[in-house]
Amino acid sequence: MTDNKTPLVLVDGSSYLFRAFHALPPLTNSKGNPTGAIYGVINMMKKLIQQYQPTHMAMVFDAKGKTFRSDLYSDYKANRPPMPDELRQQIEPLHQIIEALGIPLIVIPGVEADDVIGTLAVQAARDGSDVLISTGDKDLAQLVTPSVSLINTMNRQVLDPDGVMTKFAVRPDQIIDYLALMGDTSDNIPGVPKVGPKTAAKWLTQYETLENLVEHADEIKGKVGESFREHLDQLPLSKQLTRIKLDVADLTPHQQLVFAEKDAEALNKLYSELEFKAWLNDLRQSAILSQSTALSESPVNAVETNYQTIFEKSQFEDWLERLKSAELFAFDTETTSLNYMEADLVGVSFAVKTGEAAYLPFAHNYLGVPTQLDQEYVLEQLKPILESKTYKKVGQNLKYDASVLARHGIELDGIEFDTMLESYVVNSIASRHDMDSLALKYLDHKTISFQDVAGKGKNQLTFDQVEIEKAGP
Repeated sequence: MTDNKTPLVLVDGSSYLFRAFHALPPLTNSKGNPTGAIYGVINMMKKLIQQYQPTHMAMVFDAKGKTFRSDLYSDYKANRPPMPDELRQQIEPLHQIIEALGIPLIVIPGVEADDVIGTLAVQAARDGSDVLISTGDKDLAQLVTPSVSLINTMNRQVLDPDGVMTKFAVRPDQIIDYLALMGDTSDNIPGVPKVGPKTAAKWLTQYETLENLVEHADEIKGKVGESFREHLDQLPLSKQLTRIKLDVADLTPHQQLVFAEKDAEALNKLYSELEFKAWLNDLRQSAILSQSTALSESPVNAVETNYQTIFEKSQFEDWLERLKSAELFAFDTETTSLNYMEADLVGVSFAVKTGEAAYLPFAHNYLGVPTQLDQEYVLEQLKPILESKTYKKVGQNLKYDASVLARHGIELDGIEFDTMLESYVVNSIASRHDMDSLALKYLDHKTISFQDVAGKGKNQLTFDQVEIEKAGP
């Protein structure tokens, strides 16, 4: 693939469904419904999207029932046991999640996922697009060209033409012959007995094609040569069964395989039923960020503000009640250092809703500083709220705040989400995740920076030396 193109990503969903089912522990929700394969496939897909940031993509699965290969060879896949019920139960909810995520889902009766992927890959490459096929199936190596690559998301191995040669010792255009010679026990495709990967690669290196090898069958020595000559008649069928179909009809054109808008309501329902708590939390955090973005598009003067600096106990008591009654409140500490082991607490701030916030200073120290509430008293009153799971908090890099508070005997709990972590989830490749950058990106709002109030360089003040009038709202 070229480096300057975003590839069309085609995911062999059936391949990963079986691999996830057998590779992961048998996860279930509290009702006993199996969820492990769903989790494995979606997790793989999210990592793939995060890494390649595709604009065009499709998840392709095998359809129920027989395919044209069963008509060619009645014993095709006849040795496979029935799909386990624990896996079958996961297919429908998996498909529902994929569609709710806005990712094109393709299931075509009569052919296999490989055939759909092959057809789309060839069409896209012909039109000048790069293609990345996510699979663990060796059969798809026959599709590899300078424009078409494979990635095994389980081990992150990427195969271009050189990679195929390194892995199989044959070129991509020889893979069909290579597989026909060996056969495939998993699909019950007959091969030549005694012929394994090394022998097949050796023969194709010498004779280039299966047809040329057949013409020189008498030159093959030993018992493996006898075996080859005894099974010449089956080779055309084996080759036909291993060849991926490249002309599946009535497919959605690759140019239209774009992401649709996510169905947040459907995802919320599915994640809740399956008890994917981390994804449910991510979904809700993304919704809050989207609301913030929408809010930023409104005129600034549309939001009334009530910002306070707390100096009196009565004010503080009023804010304690607001924190307890709020569904969610923002919390932040102000300190003297970015190193939590050295940082001294200077004050704390809260916000209970848009435009309603307060700063509570208790350790500012400069000539003429106003009287502040006692730090020990403030932390004693805040401790039950900050340590409670009942009172939900949001903040930026709350790991730092939790570390600072821990040095004062407070174990921060009830963290609903963290905007810095959410920024990583939304865009892990972004270079900056600090509050100033996030405010500018999502709210189109330029914040007052630390340097604006504390100065720069050797003259920079620690926050306890900053005047409360500048530090507060």
